[in-house]
Amino acid sequence: MKTIFVKPKEVARKWYLIDADGKKLGRVAVQAVTLLRGKNKPEYTPHQEVGDYVIIVNAGKVAVSGGKEQKKIYYHHTGYPGGIKSENFQSMISRKPTFPLESAIRGMLPKGPLGRKLFKNVKVYAGERHPHGAQKPEVIE
Repeated sequence: MKTIFVKPKEVARKWYLIDADGKKLGRVAVQAVTLLRGKNKPEYTPHQEVGDYVIIVNAGKVAVSGGKEQKKIYYHHTGYPGGIKSENFQSMISRKPTFPLESAIRGMLPKGPLGRKLFKNVKVYAGERHPHGAQKPEVIE
């Protein structure tokens, strides 16, 4: 059986809208990555970009369970000796409301050029408003 290869110009791209208000962080991220990779399409190929565009609104209202508001820690390093910085979920979401969702999505995408290209196809907004009304996104429940 031959593998189906779709040329980049022949890929039918759609726009999807996900409302993250009150939904679990990981569940929203998995749903977004599935659409970004194109795993819901019959012409899915792991090394090709055949996915769709995803708009996520209300990222600042995403929920976590099990006391992860205090327990979940985000780390980064400044580059200087002893420069490791940490911040829990609750303070991160108040300072940068889109960061936890973007970080979860980025971690689920492939590492390398394909993952970086796919990450550009997701648009995350802290509030309800987004500037992509002209694309007529399909709402995902």
